[in-house]
Amino acid sequence: MNKALKVILITLLVLNSMVLLGQIWPEGAPPFSGIINILTLTFNLFLFVLLLFKNKNK
Repeated sequence: MNKALKVILITLLVLNSMVLLGQIWPEGAPPFSGIINILTLTFNLFLFVLLLFKNKNK
């Protein structure tokens, strides 16, 4: 696993954890939680497209 993919996966893990915590405990969500949700969805989409095209070329 290359270093860039590892950084993306760690970032997604942190962002997904924050989104999940906001869903479980909405009163504790920070004021910037909407931005976190959008970033998480964007990074997830980027990773899925990256993996789709990576597997397609094999």
